[in-house]
Amino acid sequence: MRGAIIAAIIVAVVVGVLFYYNYSLLSPQHTEQGGRQVNAQPRDGAGPTQPSQSQPPQAQEGQERVEGQTGTGSGSRMLTLTELFKYAEQSVVQISVQKGGARGIGSGFIYDTVGHVVTNHHVVEGSSMVSVRFLDGTEYRARVVGVDPYTDLAVLKVDGVGMDKLRPLPLGDSSRLQVGEQVAAIGNPFGLSGSMTAGIVSQLGRMLETANGFNIPDVIQTDAAINPGNSGGPLLNMYGEVVGVNTAIASRTGEFAGIGFAIPSDTVKRIVPVLIEDGRYRHPWLGVSGRDVNAEIADILGLREARGFLVIDVVANSAAEKAGIKGGSRTVVLSDGSRIKVGGDVIVAIDGNPVRKIEDILIYLQRSKSVGDQITLTVVRDGKMMDVRATLLERPNPLESP
Repeated sequence: MRGAIIAAIIVAVVVGVLFYYNYSLLSPQHTEQGGRQVNAQPRDGAGPTQPSQSQPPQAQEGQERVEGQTGTGSGSRMLTLTELFKYAEQSVVQISVQKGGARGIGSGFIYDTVGHVVTNHHVVEGSSMVSVRFLDGTEYRARVVGVDPYTDLAVLKVDGVGMDKLRPLPLGDSSRLQVGEQVAAIGNPFGLSGSMTAGIVSQLGRMLETANGFNIPDVIQTDAAINPGNSGGPLLNMYGEVVGVNTAIASRTGEFAGIGFAIPSDTVKRIVPVLIEDGRYRHPWLGVSGRDVNAEIADILGLREARGFLVIDVVANSAAEKAGIKGGSRTVVLSDGSRIKVGGDVIVAIDGNPVRKIEDILIYLQRSKSVGDQITLTVVRDGKMMDVRATLLERPNPLESP
């Protein structure tokens, strides 16, 4: 009897040990690695975590950037400001221009490995000679291959440059930027080459009026110091990606006062390949002018909400005129003494997207539409809501007008 009990105990122990090792070896939840138990199956079906890369993604030497190629930052670790500068400094160039008897300086960055450089239109506008200086001090003559005054972008081309100097910066996704995100600007303020300033994204979707009178929509606002000479240089996120092209400042003195502006990288992705191919970009155009609806205008028009864009004038032969958009018919005096024409359509949506002000229309057209596309405008006309379809035309360039 005693022997049977001992035998039963031994069998139970052996079975328990075998069960333990079978579970450890066969269970999909656990495995042994390096003598410790680790989770072998990701939760929620997610794939295994990829190791962080030590440097941001960049084009390999001798590999040309293709249209639409961008860096995403996926798998890259965030860089310190020191690391960011060391990574990007050789991709930022100084641009010198001759305009009549004057000489100007701006910035730019390497776009691809065949020698294209992105900068601002206003940096090279009216220039008789353009040159590009690299970090090592070598300077090359450049030619302008394409400009777009409506987004203040320009593309230069330098030939005969060694591959060791052509280090493109990847373009990031500016639509993923958030207010408060850290960014850095690299350029040549006041001719001081290779300077970096840092700050945050102060706001997104700003409307910027240029010296030529153009309104650039969807602009990034930053408090990273931008001064004369920074124009055309990159605004970088902390993964080493270009998220904007520094273009202007808001200042009463002409020097930095805490507010700078950059053209978003998503606009660069859309415009620059076309400038390289065709030399110009055809912008979709509706052809209306007017006022954003405020509380006073809403009261005058009998609107329930103070939102939307009041059409005051419709440009002849524009997409709006061809679609039958109605302009103002009578003049009223506002409380501040200004006069406006009312009686025109109030645009409250475009393709189902709410319109609070004119910026909403311009940003939507720039981000999502091309010449020849159809749009549906929801308007309030004589107190009634209705949809109007329009086919977008090409925006006329006043710089080319006689």
